[in-house]
Amino acid sequence: MVEAHKFKAVVFDIGGVVVRSPFLAIARYEREHRIPENYLNCSIVARGSEGAWQKFERGELELFPFYKAFSQNLSDTVNGNRWYRDFCKRKGIQCPELPEALHVDGREVSLLQSLLVPFNEGRMKLFGMMMRESSQYDPHILEAIRRIRAADKHKIIALTNNFSRNDTAIPSSELDFLGWQDGATPNKLKALFDDFCDSSTLGTRKPEPRFYLLACERNGIKPSEAVFLDDIGLNLKAARDLGMETIHVPIGGTLTAVKVLGQKLGLDLTAGPPKL
Repeated sequence: MVEAHKFKAVVFDIGGVVVRSPFLAIARYEREHRIPENYLNCSIVARGSEGAWQKFERGELELFPFYKAFSQNLSDTVNGNRWYRDFCKRKGIQCPELPEALHVDGREVSLLQSLLVPFNEGRMKLFGMMMRESSQYDPHILEAIRRIRAADKHKIIALTNNFSRNDTAIPSSELDFLGWQDGATPNKLKALFDDFCDSSTLGTRKPEPRFYLLACERNGIKPSEAVFLDDIGLNLKAARDLGMETIHVPIGGTLTAVKVLGQKLGLDLTAGPPKL
């Protein structure tokens, strides 16, 4: 049992923990368009630090150049198919039939498969879908944050791969399209935290160790004095390697994660009045 008094901070991922994951929209898009499950996610992750998504989250790409580069990344079936075969091999699952060609527009999405013959004429707004998906707050995490705040024993820190650095330069019509009327990071979200560590403003992202260490330095804590919650295994592993205590938050698993967090902090985060 980890001693509760050793922790000075709780570090929350945002997408997939505090709010719904934008990658749920990608999963829905894959189902609707008969793309193999996790195909697009594999393409995003396998690009590594030079992918469009990763550059956007570090604040290295503006929105409209990001759309173009993201489209090119996701439409690349030469690499996408190779990466997906490797994914299936690692998971020990049978590789399904893969697309011979894809055209994915990062903003207005149309899709062609098998000799460029369209099998679904519907046009989908992929990035807009992703952003609207991630605007929904998780009630269990919100309650936990309120109770940690009331107990006044731990700093509450956000550590998020985000893209808000240049949202003030985006036309209002595009902000409306993305559901960003209050910006990519609304003030009501920032207000939940003592410190909001945003990848696009700090120029580094998870799972890069520098990002975690910056969050600790900014808040005067050691990695071993923080509990970190995230929905992605790679991000959790990087945190553990630095000495952080970690909690995995799977889809639909926020209540269980909050109970585990409460045990680690020695606080009731789920029921009754907060214990001070």
